[in-house]
Formats: sequence, C-alpha cells, structure tokens
Amino acid sequence: MNKEVEMFPYEIKPIGGNVGKELLECFHGEKVGFVEVGPKKWVLPFEYSLHAENYYNFEPRKDDVWVMTYPRSGTTWMQELLWLVNNDLDYETAAKIPLIERFPFFEFNMIFGEKFMNGVAELNGHDPEVLEEIKILRTPGYISAPNMKSPRHIKTHLPPSLVPPKLIDTCKVVYVARNPFDVAASFYHHNKLFLAHDFQGDFEKYWDLFEKDLLIYSPYWEHIKEGWEKRNHPNFLFLFYEDLLRDLPSNIKIISEFLNKSYSNDEIEKLSNYLYIDNFRKNVNITNDPILKGMINPDAPNFIRRGKIGGNEEFTEELKARAMQWYRENLAKTDIEFPEFEV
Repeated sequence: MNKEVEMFPYEIKPIGGNVGKELLECFHGEKVGFVEVGPKKWVLPFEYSLHAENYYNFEPRKDDVWVMTYPRSGTTWMQELLWLVNNDLDYETAAKIPLIERFPFFEFNMIFGEKFMNGVAELNGHDPEVLEEIKILRTPGYISAPNMKSPRHIKTHLPPSLVPPKLIDTCKVVYVARNPFDVAASFYHHNKLFLAHDFQGDFEKYWDLFEKDLLIYSPYWEHIKEGWEKRNHPNFLFLFYEDLLRDLPSNIKIISEFLNKSYSNDEIEKLSNYLYIDNFRKNVNITNDPILKGMINPDAPNFIRRGKIGGNEEFTEELKARAMQWYRENLAKTDIEFPEFEV
C-alpha cells in the first residue's frame, strides 16, 4: 500500500526584480536564482522548488538521529559528536568512513544546481569518476537515505516548519543555535570558499544581506525561534553552541542521556579532548574524495575555521554598533535567552 503523500503546504515564489538581480550578482555560483517559501519567506536556491514536496514527504525512522541548525552553528562538530555518542564511541570506524557518508546532508543536492555542476563537469573534462561524484552530490536525501542502514544520522539546515511534519514526533532531533555575529562571519567565509555560492563582495555587504533575511536558510531569527519553540518536546534537544564550547563534558552527558547512552567520566573526557577544536580540525575525516576542480576557492579560509566565540575582525566599530542595535531589537521580540558572548 502506497503511503499517503502530503501536499507541500507553502507557496514557493521566485525572488525576482531588483532583489533577485542583486542576489545573482552577489552569488555567482547560483546560476538560476532563488525562491522564497511560505509566509516567513524562507530564502532557498531555486533547486529547492523542484524537491520541496519530496523533502516534506520523506519517511523518518524511529531510530533516526537528526541535527538541525542554521548554517555555521557548529553543525559539523555536532555531527561527529552525535555519531560517536550514538555508536558507542567507535573512533576506529569514524576514522575510516568520512563524516559525509556516516552523517549525510539531507538537502545537499539543492546547493549544487544543474547549471553549476555542468560547469564543474566541463572543468574536469567530463571524467567518468567526476561524473559519478557529481551524480552523488546531485542525489537528494529523500532518494539516498532510504537505502541507509539504521540507525541513520542525517543533517539538515531546513527549519522545523520545512522538514517532514512527523519528523520530531518520530525520532530524535538535536538543534544547535549560535549567536548571529559568529554565524554571519563564518557563513561569509563559507560562501567565499564554496564556488557553488561564490559570494562577491565585502563583509559589510554580506551583513546587509543577513540583516535583510536574504541569505539562504534565512530568516535567521525565525529559524532560531522555531527551534526554541520545540525545546520542551521529548524528542527535541535545543542547545547553544556557546554552552557546548564552554562546557563540553557536561553537554556530552546531556546528549548521551537524550540518546539513551551512558558513558564514564574518562570516556567523556576522551571524547571532549577528541572534539577540542584544534584536534577536531586536524583529525576529523569529513570526506576522502579529492576536491573536484571548480568547487573550492583556493584563496578562501578552510571549511573548519576558528570555532570560537566573538573576536570577529570582520566587524568594524561602526558595523558592530549597527549590528548590536539590530540584535537587541530582534531579541526583545522573543523569549530566547542567549548565553553571554562578545562580538
């Protein structure tokens, strides 16, 4: 018997006019354009519109573990932590199998639009191995994940309102929130690094787009608020990146309990040391595959950057003052209690 398919509940509209033109000028990797989704006007690549209903109708399993974040909120760090906690601290397998295979990105395919990847194929001489890699990158999670063995570990940057509606009632979801200043600075460098984004402009321009909710996966505040509103659901664990960084052992205990696991203090100390950002940067096995030509800007910082709180040199004093005003005005409209941080 075929499962019932739910109609995608939100309107999806192309972002046109001057705003659409501006976004295409700023993000050279997006060859087609962007869409806005629903009344909150979630900004996503055009490719999302081709897959929205299938993302929404994906069938979760009871033993799935998902991590959900606005981008650059410590997602990769949390993926490795969750996988190890849920797999009895199996460091040997973690070293052998890349994180991208153990803990895939659900909507990864929408980042790599067809036109962009056709350009990558051409740059790589249409090598058969390259074409196979492109095929994998272009395969949506709703197609690949059903073939994964349980327990599955899945990453998404989609907010709660855009994931399958029964996801949170079915399986475990860990949401990580991070202050917007560190998020924006990290996302800026990420969008410079990956040529599927290929941001053209300085940080002030980037922050302007961030404030106006014109970056993909924005609005930032709505994303955090949707996670915060779910924080008391028994299957949903809401964490702040700042708390994790300041006291990782205590948070590993919280996460272990959430996943019905128990570890000794020595095991937690070992895991904390493994995840210490300088060790993590050197040791994490994100992908074994060689980077295809045309995917990475060689002049941009690495994928895993500072992993710290505050001290972002991207903010001038003038921009910092403007950003703090924006932050206070938006925070006052919520009951979210961010941990202390510095800009």
